[in-house]
Amino acid sequence: MSKEGSSSVYKAWEATVRKTQAARKRANSIFGISVDHADEDDHDHSSDESDCGPEEMIYNADRILANGDYYTGFWCENFPHGQGKYLWTDGCMYVGEWFKGKTMGKGRFSWPSGATYEGEFKSGYMDGIGTYTGTNGDTYKGQWVMNLKHGHGTKHYSNGDWYEGEWRRGLQEGHGRYQWKDGDNYTGEWKNGVICGKGSFIWSNGNLYDGNWEDSVPKGNGTFRWPDGSVYVGNWSKDPSEQNGTYYPSQSSPDANLEWNPQDVYNVDLKDCKICPGEKVSILPSQKKLAVWRSAKGESVKPRRMSVDGRVSVGLDRPFDRLQMWDGGDHDPPCNAGDHRPSTVGGELVEDLMGLHVEDGNQRGLAMKVSKTGRRQGETISKGHKNYELMLNLQLGIRHSVGRPGPSGSLDLKPSAFDPREKYWTRFPPEGSKYTPPHQSCEFKWKDYCPLVFRTLRKLFKVDAADYMLSICGNDALRELSSPGKSGSFFYLTNDDRYMIKTMKKAEVKVLMRMLSAYYNHVRAYENTLVTKFYGLHCVKLTGQPIQKKVRFIIMGNLFCSEYKIHRRFDLKGSSLGRTTDKPLTEIDEMTILKDLDLNFIFRLQKSWFQEFCRQIDRDCEFLEQERIMDYSLLVGLHFRNTSAAGDLIPSGALTPTDENKSDGTPRLSRADMDQLLLDPSRWASIKLGLNMPARVEKTERKSDCEFQLVGDPTGEFYEVIMFFGIIDILQDYDISKKLEHAYKSIQYDPTSISAVDPRQYSRRFRDFIYKVFAEETT
Repeated sequence: MSKEGSSSVYKAWEATVRKTQAARKRANSIFGISVDHADEDDHDHSSDESDCGPEEMIYNADRILANGDYYTGFWCENFPHGQGKYLWTDGCMYVGEWFKGKTMGKGRFSWPSGATYEGEFKSGYMDGIGTYTGTNGDTYKGQWVMNLKHGHGTKHYSNGDWYEGEWRRGLQEGHGRYQWKDGDNYTGEWKNGVICGKGSFIWSNGNLYDGNWEDSVPKGNGTFRWPDGSVYVGNWSKDPSEQNGTYYPSQSSPDANLEWNPQDVYNVDLKDCKICPGEKVSILPSQKKLAVWRSAKGESVKPRRMSVDGRVSVGLDRPFDRLQMWDGGDHDPPCNAGDHRPSTVGGELVEDLMGLHVEDGNQRGLAMKVSKTGRRQGETISKGHKNYELMLNLQLGIRHSVGRPGPSGSLDLKPSAFDPREKYWTRFPPEGSKYTPPHQSCEFKWKDYCPLVFRTLRKLFKVDAADYMLSICGNDALRELSSPGKSGSFFYLTNDDRYMIKTMKKAEVKVLMRMLSAYYNHVRAYENTLVTKFYGLHCVKLTGQPIQKKVRFIIMGNLFCSEYKIHRRFDLKGSSLGRTTDKPLTEIDEMTILKDLDLNFIFRLQKSWFQEFCRQIDRDCEFLEQERIMDYSLLVGLHFRNTSAAGDLIPSGALTPTDENKSDGTPRLSRADMDQLLLDPSRWASIKLGLNMPARVEKTERKSDCEFQLVGDPTGEFYEVIMFFGIIDILQDYDISKKLEHAYKSIQYDPTSISAVDPRQYSRRFRDFIYKVFAEETT
């Protein structure tokens, strides 16, 4: 080594020594402890060594890391393992159990602001039973999942209010009781952190309201009672024009409360009854960076005698060989194009967010590829297209239907609204009429089926009428998909991809009209339902042409309307006969709908999402079974988050050569995802069941000698994805044609492999298959 090289290394080593000595003084002043002697590192901890591997040893150690962090406790190989204490330079501290560098078990995490969490941890997250005390004095004790309040818990607010009940993803949801400091209290249903559903509110003066709520105010049917026995029963609304009811005075005080106005409940009684907002945490335990000791060659780090400054004795020729750490700044360090790994100082970089690893872009890719160039589905319907006039008729009819004034009543509909005879014809002459504008198309008639029901469904699905009309009837043309579906229906997409329009057979219309009431009740009861969202059912009759034909169509939500590009699409039924794509391998692209026997992944969802998914699949399948529906499928779309410039899929578990045997299967997410999904619970609002869901997929392979193996064998290769899924094609009942198809194909093929089976058998087979290809993420 040259003199200049030796001098530069020596100076760097001196600087490191000075920095660690300063950190040692700072740590000693905080902890009030001294460094363990070398002989203390050799204590026998054989009871814990089984967790660390047969050739690895757990020992007691003190570590002053080059960035100033301090650790004291049990150590195994390169990580804290067992009971230990870690202090970050920003003042955050964790004291408790570790497992190979992750907080795992019981522990206590404290913030420099004074906030603390004491309870159970899992893979770096606050997960299990624990108590959080905020800087403002708020205290929550209860269940946690991945840093968020989830399950049963009690929260006491600093102003004297308290809540006890169910939580979901950090917000009150389910059944719970909230009591204000003045004695007022509410007991009932919650949703997304606000009072919503059925419940009772009792004021400190004895007045009581029992009924329906929406956005923390009475909405719908409800009863108001006074202590003297007087009662008001009616339909409640903040809009005085919608408020109506009957007052029943008590026999003891017949003249009491005669001047009372129901609007006083909104303007006076509930004016000061605000729900306390939750405290936002500046940084979560799973986001804390952990500086670790790691050999650049990947060999084990055995216990060494420590010098007085707490550093392991190393030679001057390789001063930074043993210490690698993540940059302590708030932003990612600069990196080269195509390489997501920040630059390092003399060694391999270890990026660890207490168990949630940040992805390394320099990884092995598989042969599977995705297209890097985007293209839009379908052919734009412009003038001269065979369906151009039909599109104009459709847009004129939608504008007429949506723009027509209608009742703005509640979500409670009368049975007459679902009557199949509840349909209205409107004539559209080219010259216009009293109710229709002039147009350049041929004369046609327009029919609306159950308009009040679909208007209310759009309200239920939170579809703005103006946006809906603009998407379908704006200046931009619709797009026709390249080929009709197997059923013979044609599909059209709006220009903004938000809505899909499908032509329907008369039999399908009859099925929908028959089940419309049950469908409405189902989607109203279960906000997370996976069944297709229907927004309107219409018919166009072309009267200005020699051959008068009717075109019936349904307007639905497009499951794949997203800012993410969909790289893979799967249509899954759980049957095997004919369930492969008919395209050759070279022609398969991101627009190809793949089927059951093309599926080469297992979808892994985070625990709480997987549980909700299973519950909702059961609910939806039971609903479809009751309505005698079969032949539906689960449409799944995948956006692969890690791809190379050439379009290769990069596995999340891909390893560097030195780490080939050290993968622990921990979920990998990017730092941006951590900020978006965990730092602020309100960010979770953009993620719903089946929509924008971060997940992992594990590649599978089928045995070569098993032609109809529905689910392949896991390979251990994982990919980070954003998932979209929903149940489609829910308008096929088990009619005579399907019964004949079942009888005919059962003679030629295995009856369990064909799609056309009894709805009960179909539901059972569908669920069995879905629960095999969807699984809970495990750490």
